[in-house]
Amino acid sequence: MATALSISAFPYPSDPLALFALLRHRPGAVLLDSGRPVATGRYDIISSDPLATLSVDEQGHSRIESSTLTPPEGLGDAFAYQAWLLQQLDIEPPESELPFTGGLIGYWSYDLGRETQAVASTRPAPTQLPQARLGLYDWAITLDHVMQKAWLIASHARRREVTTWLDQSAELSPPFALTSPFQAELTHADYLARFARVQRYIRAGDCYQINLAQRFSASFTGDPWAAYLRLRRATPTPFSGFMAWGEKAVLSLSPERFIQSRGGHVETRPIKGTRARGNSPEKDQALAQALLASEKDRAENVMIVDLLRNDLGRVCQPGSIRVPQLCTLESYPNVHHLVSVVQGKLAKGYSPLALLKAAFPGGSITGAPKIRAMQIIDELEPCQRSVYCGSLGYVDVRGSMDTSIAIRTVIADAGKLHLWGGGGLVADSEGKAEYTETLDKIRHLISSLK
Repeated sequence: MATALSISAFPYPSDPLALFALLRHRPGAVLLDSGRPVATGRYDIISSDPLATLSVDEQGHSRIESSTLTPPEGLGDAFAYQAWLLQQLDIEPPESELPFTGGLIGYWSYDLGRETQAVASTRPAPTQLPQARLGLYDWAITLDHVMQKAWLIASHARRREVTTWLDQSAELSPPFALTSPFQAELTHADYLARFARVQRYIRAGDCYQINLAQRFSASFTGDPWAAYLRLRRATPTPFSGFMAWGEKAVLSLSPERFIQSRGGHVETRPIKGTRARGNSPEKDQALAQALLASEKDRAENVMIVDLLRNDLGRVCQPGSIRVPQLCTLESYPNVHHLVSVVQGKLAKGYSPLALLKAAFPGGSITGAPKIRAMQIIDELEPCQRSVYCGSLGYVDVRGSMDTSIAIRTVIADAGKLHLWGGGGLVADSEGKAEYTETLDKIRHLISSLK
């Protein structure tokens, strides 16, 4: 018999991060954080103590950690395991417009996308993080920053446990500090050499656009949660998130939605086109207008819109794909972006997980055509991308989903932090400007961690 969940009002916290801090040492604690509440980033979702945890190793093999659930043999790929886990969540969610009442929360790395797209890699993994890590959760605290209300969704038994956990004081953690400065994996000359090779591929007709990134790494001591708090203060964004286990953590400050699916309605919001913010209102406005007027940036954005229309079209109803917003300006603490919106209606027989698999990884961080772009990325970037350019998000047991593109994302592993800056290269890109753009996108992150 399914376990009934109920929704009860919860005190709306003045500091959602302090609320999560009370739970963050619990097993599988996870925060999906709309640090810059806007129409697309309205809700925070907090949970912990999953019923099961799915990990996908470097070879694409899935493993489930659970005291009660054992998957059958021959389930298939990682997405088949995720679908099976959702089916095991024997709960009766209440009627609600809230985005999450139970299901999967976690991340899907860019390198999991190489498995789904059958793109082999010759590059080493920069971390020991799995290709995906997802918990199966049967409760959540959800904060609505538009209504300024909060709710606890849980069974009666879970509600008692959560109340007990929240009554305890937050555990003190060792302070965070960098013990070495961030070092780029590529020199300026290295980047320009790879840029030149991308241009040769474009001229030869192999591709139209390539998203080329570079990695930066530093050593640290202390608690990655303290690092997340610094990052969050410096650059709040609507698709942020934090999760940690052992010596590993994911700290994401993403401004970009990948795919949302609610009631069969599908939306993706690709970002292409970036300018740094100006140091005066006049300079800032001039940079924003220059981005809006840029034919190169607009063309870059439109290429990815076309790619995503094709990706969504694989699992959406024929004729349902539309583009209600094309190349609209959105401004963040350190950059201006051009953002488009592509929408569709999920075809009968397809689940949100099938949609995610079909479109993964996001076209805005590969290039076009996608598979050839991913092959070129693996050839030119010195290491795999790990969680960077993958996704964070949830898949709800009722059939809804929301995921980010994991840009502006820091990975902690074995005493080191890794982050990447990248951008889309097209035929009329200019090498020095593109190199500068990669730095503009992460400058605030690095500065906040010093």
